[in-house]
Amino acid sequence: MGRHKGEWMEIRLPEGLAGAPLQHVAKALPLPPKLVSKLLQSKGLLLQGPNLRLHLFPKERPEFQPDWMELNILHEDEFTLVVNKPAGIEVHPSEKGQRRTLANAVAAYYEFSGQQLRIRHIHRIDKETTGPVLYAKNEFSHYQYDKAMREKKIERIYVALVEGVVAQDKGVIDKPIGQDRHHSTRRRVSETGDHAVTHYQVIERFADHTLVRLRLETGRTHQIRVHMSAIGHPLAGDGMYGGTRKIMSRQALHGEQLIWPHPWTGEKQQVKAPLPDDFQAALEQLRGGN
Repeated sequence: MGRHKGEWMEIRLPEGLAGAPLQHVAKALPLPPKLVSKLLQSKGLLLQGPNLRLHLFPKERPEFQPDWMELNILHEDEFTLVVNKPAGIEVHPSEKGQRRTLANAVAAYYEFSGQQLRIRHIHRIDKETTGPVLYAKNEFSHYQYDKAMREKKIERIYVALVEGVVAQDKGVIDKPIGQDRHHSTRRRVSETGDHAVTHYQVIERFADHTLVRLRLETGRTHQIRVHMSAIGHPLAGDGMYGGTRKIMSRQALHGEQLIWPHPWTGEKQQVKAPLPDDFQAALEQLRGGN
């Protein structure tokens, strides 16, 4: 593990690299060539005796206007920020000049806490879905998280309240998802769509609803909503995919857990997000009716 000193990370060189030229040391680093080249050109790699200093934490200019809102920070370190997103706001602007997104709120948080950083979200969740959103604080961790996503080392676990009583205790939904030609924002199961796999497990059954835990093997737009609807169990409150709003006014989907490898050490990191009030109230209503 290196030592974080201001904008720099300092590491001790392995014996085999001690005294080697900087170019040789740079090639041996477990970093993307593009980042290594950038660090070399900007004098962001410095040899100091047996140590190497890497300029991994430069001050950056934020690209979003800050909009202050109270944030529930689930985890923060020098590489990472995890925010518990509330319902009703988008993770990222969908058009130029859009405000009041989570990106704007994170920009305000960085400004307030004296951190000059760009906003780098690693994944998105839908506007009305709640739960953890992972942010990389620098170019290095962004690369590491993108790589971890491709290698399926970042695990997202959700809970959903679906309509009807799910018969099987657990199952796997393996159905490709594509865009609905008749609706620009809607997705559907399509033979020509992208590969999509969702694992589900029943947590609790009610008279006409089921609480399920879901794990994504892939991350397609609206994946859980499309898949649960496809097996006859749309999410409560999800009018777009066949759900009704009898018990919730939005889709009953919450990111319960986020698990990821630390970008520097590789150690397992994990956060859990509590159920939001409206979701909890819906469950209490159902339990009272059983």
